Parts: sequence; C-alpha cells; structure tokens
Amino acid sequence: MEELARLFRLAADHAAAYRGSLPERPVGVPVDRAALADAFGGPLPVAGCPPERVLADLVAAAGPGLVASAGPRYFGFVVGGASPAATAAGWDQLAFNAVTSPAAIAAEAAAGGWLKELLGIPAAASVGFVTGAQAANTVGLAAARHQVLAEAGWDVERRGLPGAPPIRVLAGDERHGTIDRSLRLLGLGSDVVEPVPTGPNGAVDVGALRAVLRAGRPGPTIVCLQAGNVNTGACDELREAGELVRRHGGWVHVDGAFGLWAAASPARRHLVDGLELADSWACDGHKWLNLPYDSAFAFCRRPDVHAAAMSYAAAYLVGSGGAAAGADLTAESSRRARGFAVWAGLRELGRDGVAALVDRCCALARRFAEGLTAAGFAVANEVVLNQVLVGFGDDARTDRVVAAVQAEGTCWAGGTTWRGRRLMRISVSNATTTEADVDRSIAAIVRAAA
Repeated sequence: MEELARLFRLAADHAAAYRGSLPERPVGVPVDRAALADAFGGPLPVAGCPPERVLADLVAAAGPGLVASAGPRYFGFVVGGASPAATAAGWDQLAFNAVTSPAAIAAEAAAGGWLKELLGIPAAASVGFVTGAQAANTVGLAAARHQVLAEAGWDVERRGLPGAPPIRVLAGDERHGTIDRSLRLLGLGSDVVEPVPTGPNGAVDVGALRAVLRAGRPGPTIVCLQAGNVNTGACDELREAGELVRRHGGWVHVDGAFGLWAAASPARRHLVDGLELADSWACDGHKWLNLPYDSAFAFCRRPDVHAAAMSYAAAYLVGSGGAAAGADLTAESSRRARGFAVWAGLRELGRDGVAALVDRCCALARRFAEGLTAAGFAVANEVVLNQVLVGFGDDARTDRVVAAVQAEGTCWAGGTTWRGRRLMRISVSNATTTEADVDRSIAAIVRAAA
C-alpha cells in the first residue's frame, strides 16, 4: 500500500505541476513528430517495468507533445479547460488529431502497434481507440458495411441505405447483444441477422455456418464471429470459419471483447487460432488488460476502408485530411487521450506480464469450478477461459443464492440465463485476485447456498 500511495502522490505532483504551469506555458510549440514517435516507440518490452518508472517515462515522452488546451489562452476548436475537481489525469488532452495533441496520437500509434503484436493482428491494420466493445463492434461493422457495398458498386456513405443491395449478416445464436445494437445503429436492423446454431459450449457450429451460407442468396455478406462467449468463454473456430467465409467473398468481424486476449498467452493462443484471417476485430482494454474505464479498440485489416467508413472533414478542422489517425478511426471527435493509459499499462506489464495475467485468471476460474463442484454444485460450462457458470438446483434457488452472495459482501457475482437455465456467472478478470480471494469467495457462496 505504501508503494501505491507513493505512486499516486508522484502522479498528483506531476499533474499539479503541469496544471500550475498552464497560465505561462507556451500554448502550442513546433513538435518534432519523429522524436515524439521514438519516445513512445520501440518494441513491446518482454518483461514488466516498475510503475514509478513507467510514470516517469510517460511524462518524459509526452511532455514535448502536449498542447496547453486546458489553459487560459487556447482558443482553437471549441475546447474548455477542465476544472481542478473534474480532472485527475492532469493533462486534459483532446485526442482528435495530431494538431490537438501530438503526444496523444503518438501514444496511440505506439500502443496500437504493441496491441497488434500481442494479439496477432496484421501489423498493417488500423486501430481506433474507442470507449468499449459496443463502439468497437459498431466501428468494425461500419467498415464492413462500407466495403461489402462498395464491392457491389454502392457508396453507402454518400447514398445511404435506401436502394442499396441487401446485406446478409450471419452471427451465432449466442452472439453478444452489442452486435444487434450496432446493426440497429448502422441502419441495417437486428432482423437482418441470420442466426447460426452453436455447439455445446456456445461456439458457432462451422458445419451449420457452411449450410447457412450456402442456403442464402449471393451478395454482400458479413459474418460475425466471437472470441469469448459472454457466458461460457468459448471461442469460435476462427480459422475454419474464416477460410469458409473468405471462399464466399464475405467480410469477417470478430467480437473479441475479452476472449481475444487468449492470443497473448502461448498456452491459450490455440483457442483463437486463425484470428488473423478476419477483416475487423473488437477488443476491450478495461476488461482483461485491467486498464481504467473507458478503453477499447477497433481494429481493421484495411486502414483505407476504416477511414472511409468513419472519417469526415470540415474547413475549421486544422490537421484533418492527412494520414488517418485519432478521430478518423472512431465515431467520436471529442476524444479523451486513451492511448496514454494503454501505453502505460502495456509498458508496466510487458509481454510476459500480459500472458501471466491471462493465465492466472484462467487458473483461478478453474479453481472456482473445482471448488464449487467439490461442494456439490453443478458447473454448467466447459471452463476454457475465465468464465464459470454454476447452478444451485432449480432457477428460483439459483437466483436466491446469487442475491444472498451479493448481499453478504464477501464477493459479487451476477446471474445469467444460458440454455434456458438460471445460473451464477463468475468472471475472473482482475489482476489482483489471488487464490485466497477465490477460496474466501467459494466459502461465502457455499454459506449462502446453505
């Protein structure tokens, strides 16, 4: 705790010093973009780094590229300063583009490269730093909509959907609800989904996918696959399914909100084998990577398609129209600088630390499953990642146990419905969870069930 307190004091000192400098600080100065990129860049470290060193490195790297947009003499765009009580990060950077904050865009570029390397996503792919999996899925499906209609000779950004060739969207019958919501937001509607049956643990049945593809009409096609079923943690067979969809000329989008992190673990990478065959990917940082909310990523194999679907230009937007970055790859113009936290989190953990985090959470999920099974309760899913589903008899009793556990306070787990049954859903995602925490939680669940 003393180390944590010292780190927070240092962060507060840096933030206070920066905010105190704003009245006299140069508002905007010429920036050496190459030097800024070098300061954030380099390979993702294999080993982790002490948090105090990460903080010092971040402050040193960002300093030359910060814009005093929180100060009294910044009159660009329509940007207000952040009041002392309303800000904690201190810099209050607008990450629209490299003019509004060169440091923020440099951090996103460096962290995005590290993320692609960790996850096995093609190095040439673009990365949009968004709020969560909902936004990431929406961006990925917007890129998909753009491309499949462009191949059919239709400019959806200019002409809209009226009169456009109909799009087929295939997705597993256990897809996350954000897929349907994204389709609604994009004007396609949730009824467009052709559901594909899933297997015993919730992964898409590739044979069924093949049959659905063959049975439908030819034309623009988007297939949504999943890395990490929200209930069971199951991952679709991304290689076999990806190759199948490619043969049919479709676009593959992977919703990997938490399950895509299996790629960072050598012991679990096989669960997402073939993910590189997809065209777009969605992944959260504030889940398994343990970054602060809100933090997520929308990846796209083709940066030109990504930018065509999401970017815009206006006469007053100084710096827009160049290489796609920042707001060009998201649905937000007023964006906080998420890249700083992503860069710092990856720098602290290193490649080995991310893998260890994934492996430890998976091992703790198995410990939950084994302990609750030994106590006489039924684990309903095959525990492949960090998700455990537990039943306590009939649905009513399960709901009572869930409510009692939440009220008692030792731990908190939610309820869910899977395959027609009410179940307790345990998701092990926190980097600080220990075996002792799991054992205390199992004991509390057993007491509640009794």
